[in-house]
Amino acid sequence: MGRKDHEAKLAAAVDSLIAPGEEKLGTVMATRQSTFKGRMVALVPTDRRLIVQEMSRKFDPEGDPVSITADNLESAKLDKGTGGWSGDSPSSMIMNKSAITIKIKTTDGEKMKLVMMHGEGLFGALGGGPAQRDGVYLVLQRLGLADNTGI
Repeated sequence: MGRKDHEAKLAAAVDSLIAPGEEKLGTVMATRQSTFKGRMVALVPTDRRLIVQEMSRKFDPEGDPVSITADNLESAKLDKGTGGWSGDSPSSMIMNKSAITIKIKTTDGEKMKLVMMHGEGLFGALGGGPAQRDGVYLVLQRLGLADNTGI
């Protein structure tokens, strides 16, 4: 399955999450990290909320989506240049420069650590390119983390 096929399958999966009258602004692929595993998720910023949907390797939705609105967002923190890779190896340093981490806590106590390529720099095209970069900005904007300095 080529890149365009993945994009079409992802769009079909996340479009079903959008409520009538709601506008999807973009889609970003990320990893939701926990202590012992990472799960692929789609982040879907809309004009009303941020949707977090776990996905299978074949881009099929898994489980119920999480909806984050201004009312249920307790905190959000951005770590630039900390892509979750540890160590001092060259590959770890490169990946950390190509990714960002967002830590989210909702008012019901749910915590998420989301790691994503930001689509910029040397490996930007491999990390989704302009579509990923634009989507990441929209996610940051939805969470109140966007600034004018770039990613």
